[in-house]
Amino acid sequence: MISAPPLFGYRKYWASRFGTAPFLPMSREEMDELGWDACDVIIVTGDAYVDHPSFGMAIVGRMLEAQGFRVGLIAQPDWRDTSAFEVLGAPRLFFGITAGNMDSMVNRYTSDRRLRSDDAYTPGGIAGKRPDRSVIVYSQRVREAFPDTPVVVGGIEASLRRIAHFDYWSEKVRRSVLLDAKADLLVYGNGERQIVEIAHRLAGGAAVGELMDIRGTAFVQRGPREGWIEIDSTHLDTPGQLNPPVDPYAMEEPAAAGPAPQNAEPGVTQIPLRMVRAARDVRNADRARSAIRLPAFEQVRDDPVLYAHASRVLHLEANPGNARALVQAHGDIDVWLNPPPIPLTTEELDGVYERPYQRRPHPVYGDAKIPAYEMIRFSISIQRGCFGGCTFCSITEHEGRIIQSRSENSVIREIETIRDQVPGFTGVISDLGGPTANMYRLSCKSREIEAACRKPSCVYPGICPNLDTDHAPLIKLYRRARALPGIKKVLIASGVRYDLAIESPDYVRELATHHVGGYLKIAPEAIGEGPLSKMMKPGVGTYYRFKQLFDKYSQAAGKEQYLIPYFIAAHPGTRDEDMLELALWLKQNGFRADQVQAFLPSPMATATAMYHSGKNPLHRVSRRSEEVHIPKGLRVRRLHKAFLRYHDPHNWPMLRAALQRMGRSDLIGSGPGKLVPAFQPRGMGEQAEGQRKPGSHLRTQHTGLPRMPTPPRERSGRPAGPRSATGGRPLPGKKGR
Repeated sequence: MISAPPLFGYRKYWASRFGTAPFLPMSREEMDELGWDACDVIIVTGDAYVDHPSFGMAIVGRMLEAQGFRVGLIAQPDWRDTSAFEVLGAPRLFFGITAGNMDSMVNRYTSDRRLRSDDAYTPGGIAGKRPDRSVIVYSQRVREAFPDTPVVVGGIEASLRRIAHFDYWSEKVRRSVLLDAKADLLVYGNGERQIVEIAHRLAGGAAVGELMDIRGTAFVQRGPREGWIEIDSTHLDTPGQLNPPVDPYAMEEPAAAGPAPQNAEPGVTQIPLRMVRAARDVRNADRARSAIRLPAFEQVRDDPVLYAHASRVLHLEANPGNARALVQAHGDIDVWLNPPPIPLTTEELDGVYERPYQRRPHPVYGDAKIPAYEMIRFSISIQRGCFGGCTFCSITEHEGRIIQSRSENSVIREIETIRDQVPGFTGVISDLGGPTANMYRLSCKSREIEAACRKPSCVYPGICPNLDTDHAPLIKLYRRARALPGIKKVLIASGVRYDLAIESPDYVRELATHHVGGYLKIAPEAIGEGPLSKMMKPGVGTYYRFKQLFDKYSQAAGKEQYLIPYFIAAHPGTRDEDMLELALWLKQNGFRADQVQAFLPSPMATATAMYHSGKNPLHRVSRRSEEVHIPKGLRVRRLHKAFLRYHDPHNWPMLRAALQRMGRSDLIGSGPGKLVPAFQPRGMGEQAEGQRKPGSHLRTQHTGLPRMPTPPRERSGRPAGPRSATGGRPLPGKKGR
């Protein structure tokens, strides 16, 4: 089994003598009060500084502090010149750059590429306090101010752009952000292991260019790496005849290094090393010294089929137990991706979340409210990762699919800390969760099988027989948490994976009886097999089985409680007929969506590869492989959102025209079997997207119930964040590092 050095096993750096800072310093005055002449590491972030374990900059900073390093923080600097990046001077070791808990483009633009009117991670919710593509801009300003200081980029924005990726906002494939940011290293995923090792090795005298062997990092290399074997990615997934018909992986045969041949294809790196193509050689290759060469950036930029091929290979190499390094040429240089980091143990995760956080914003913000903090200050993260594998979601690409859970005692201690120390606590814990509410302590029954598995999901098309679905540890945690003195209620605000929940009726009983504040979020996302098969989501029959249990136990507890299902419009594989079927289902079941969200193709997601290529990378990709229907363009996206809001009179003209075009005029008129009436209320004509009421397109609270109030914000989730390609809400512990 692959292992990693203990996260807290390093010898502390000499600066540990300075002790713990009340807050990570944001000014020279604070540094002086701490007795520091300089910082060892400076973190630059696009978020306001909140010293809370739901904010990435706080976790990374406190982790480095625990190793003995002096960490300063520059939050939301003015990027228009370098002065804001010079306030703390030059760090002795490196700058760490992150856009924050959210991708800066998702943070600023809706799925229809319209500007958002607020930013939940800024004091007062004011928009515009961070630049587009923050990682690139911040890194360039740091380079201008301190050209000789190493720069390490990370967080959700860098993590999802670590290799050539489709960029929805420019509608083109962009190269790795590592190159555009001119950074020395890129950290992807949850970065504790990587950032701690980087700091200790640089402190020990290593040059940043020598750090090429750290898992969960990416770096730039010119020329071949000595002793490495490269595997042609077409051995793993054959894209078929190319256009133009040339070998996109043309390599020299083993020979001494020399100039590229005169007939070399432009943009294709000629590397004098051993290239493996035979199946026997791949099996026998040393995995620790072998890398898969993906098609070059120039090729995936120009050929959507090759882009889908590269995306499939990248997702196949996502298991830390068996993943190989990936390499992709960008012109005459290579971007190398080391295998994913080893997941944290329970003891290590406990240590991460039990650092001396102040659990509130830095005093520099005064009384200004930071909306994201207000929503999560009484929430607790109990686990990381998600093995659901939903194609539109960014969790797997960032956190991985292996569940990392905290100990029960650690969670209880955090509840007691909130109860005893956080101002304004009323006795209600707003969430015990994570990326998914009910994956706590769930894992493969066999460590050996888990290390060898290459499936993208443990629950699709059905639950893997090797998956342990026992919810007993989570039930025990719930019971112990709500029994604590001073705790009135423990709510579950993270989304419940209902196909797992029905495997444990006792869990559904516990949830419905004690932990629902009237409404429970779940995410069917669609009901038609076309879109569901492209999302890797269970069918609607599973929803009905969960609803039956939920209603049964709610009634037994004497409670009137409702499920709030979430849906995505315009996802790859969705046709107008699928949205019509969904609209009829919503009306039949009495749901009226308040605010809806169209699919947003986030970088590196599998659904994004479908959107860009029209191919399905869940299967082998070739020019003759399955074509995926892609609902593109503002008109069709507006129509699909209108189907979700069938009850809005402003949408009726558009829906009537669509129904007539689809040959379903029978659904126009009055009566229970109709979708929209034939008449149009005075003053209720179709509205252009830009004429909708302010804020109506900003959130992903997809559904409401007829004649029922919107759930309180504390119960209904969190501000838009990196949960998925839809721009869904982040959950406690979701960090943009």
